[in-house]
Amino acid sequence: MATKFTPLHDRILVRRVEESETTRGGIIIPDSAKDKPQEGEVIAVGKGKSNDEGKVFPLEVKEGDRILFGKYAGTEIKIDGDEFVIMREEEVLGVLKGAGKEKEREHAAAGRR
Repeated sequence: MATKFTPLHDRILVRRVEESETTRGGIIIPDSAKDKPQEGEVIAVGKGKSNDEGKVFPLEVKEGDRILFGKYAGTEIKIDGDEFVIMREEEVLGVLKGAGKEKEREHAAAGRR
């Protein structure tokens, strides 16, 4: 049974996007030498940030967006054995447009070699 998680207020749930394990030159990078990726996919978003008067401002990011975030951003959590990061929207550095398709092509090309 899958657990449904909905972040509160201006928080978002992010799944890290794993980097390729080989460089362009074909060098394999061991897990111990890799940094945690600072790129992720937004899985779930909260309702938004509210001001003192109770007015809710919706979030800029939405489910499915590819984002960049700081190295120490958010809190790492596990849900049903999967690792996620939960963070505030203000910790997001930017949204990547078209990055998902290029990464998928790179992984497909690497798999054919």
